[in-house]
Amino acid sequence: MGSVGSVVISLDAELGWGFHDFETPPTNRVENGRRGWRVMLDLAAEFDVPATWAVVGHLMLDACDGEHADHPAPEGWFERERTTWRDREELRFAPDLVEAVLDSPVDHELGCHSFSHVLFGDPATSRELATAELRRCREIALEWDRSLDSFVYPRNDVGHRDALVEQAFSAYRGRSPTPDGVRGVVESAVGTRSLLVEPELDEFGLVNVPASTFLFGFEGRARTVAESIWEDPMVAVARRGIDEAAAGDGVYHMWLHPNNLRGPRDDERMRAILRYLDRRRSETSLAVETMGEVARRVRATARPTNASVPARRR
Repeated sequence: MGSVGSVVISLDAELGWGFHDFETPPTNRVENGRRGWRVMLDLAAEFDVPATWAVVGHLMLDACDGEHADHPAPEGWFERERTTWRDREELRFAPDLVEAVLDSPVDHELGCHSFSHVLFGDPATSRELATAELRRCREIALEWDRSLDSFVYPRNDVGHRDALVEQAFSAYRGRSPTPDGVRGVVESAVGTRSLLVEPELDEFGLVNVPASTFLFGFEGRARTVAESIWEDPMVAVARRGIDEAAAGDGVYHMWLHPNNLRGPRDDERMRAILRYLDRRRSETSLAVETMGEVARRVRATARPTNASVPARRR
């Protein structure tokens, strides 16, 4: 893996698609997706921090019929797009926001978060559906004259890795070894286990870049109480992970959704984390990488865990 530690930030950029299958989507998250997207781009530019923006492919369209008749999704999958969100184009399309990522002065990576936020690990998700989700994203990316290398599974529901190989992806974000929520934050803040992860070439020939920390897994009253007697616990956890990466040779991989940034309080969390990351980068040999960069580095030196894996299609 080399002798330099690094930090990776990945974002699940989905707007309405992250919740279109919810019976009652969380209004505060849905309505702040665009705001949070812009705030994160501004903060990344302020501190010159590149990230992997895993974008739902449908957001790269500027229009559709809402039917997607040639897509093998289960019946009713696009129902909300056709009904209650029919006139909410700002939740269904975002070519302007994707352009903002690509036009940023920071060298962000455009990644993939499926076409319509299908859960790949769900037993009901067929190989045909998984392949169609990936293929459609690749087709749209080609229309943008872009390629896609890194994949982030919707809701971290890993599955159909063979379909990723077939569609020429090279990396994915694997599950975090630390649980989300209060328990995970407590373990990360006061525990002794390292927050660093070790990306590796899996048995499919893909580079697994596991998550370390979900930056918005400690919210509500628990967050308010913690901040009143201490500080923002997620900032403390992120600082610890950044310090470990600066001192070691592993990867600290933070992730979030743009829609997690619902107001100034959330913005300040991310500002504090990126400010600290920028400071530690200037003081040490710490690197900031995208998932794609990590994958290329790992692939240059590693071998698949199963030598019988067939060669990846190009």
